[in-house]
Amino acid sequence: MDQVVLVDEQDNEVGTMDKMEAHQRGLLHRAFSILLFNSRGELLLQKRSKKKYHSGGLWTNTCCSHPLPNETMADATRRKLLHEMGVNPPLEFAFKFIYETKLDHNLIEHEYDHVFVGAFDGKPHVNEDEVEDWKFVNFSLLKREIDLHPEQYSYWFRLILSRPELEKLLACKERDYEN
Repeated sequence: MDQVVLVDEQDNEVGTMDKMEAHQRGLLHRAFSILLFNSRGELLLQKRSKKKYHSGGLWTNTCCSHPLPNETMADATRRKLLHEMGVNPPLEFAFKFIYETKLDHNLIEHEYDHVFVGAFDGKPHVNEDEVEDWKFVNFSLLKREIDLHPEQYSYWFRLILSRPELEKLLACKERDYEN
């Protein structure tokens, strides 16, 4: 079974554990979330497969997962982005934060989430075991849609979109497009 890297609140490794056990016990572990934007500034979303162990059928960021023990974050993000979406664009680290929430199937998500962003124009080649659907969405329309129907989106994705670090990053990107 997959292992996750347990961490303390400063993101220092403190051990490893089976992924399901960590989610059953709600122990803090390292994770990552990826946001890919096209040249029009639209965000690539995926709808999680209903086969997923939690949050199946919900819309979420382009890709998210956990690094394996002794795996760099660069290798982990590349591995999962290729596995789920069939793409491999360059990524840049944006920010990290801690969150905790109860999920379906009596699981607890308690993650130190590292958020990465990248650019991608094209059509992903999704793994249907992981991804039920995908779409590019205008960022302003997405935020309105989430306000109207939050239950259709993953908890962590809604948190990421509300982070001031993301708003600052997107404002910088918009200035880059204008120049």
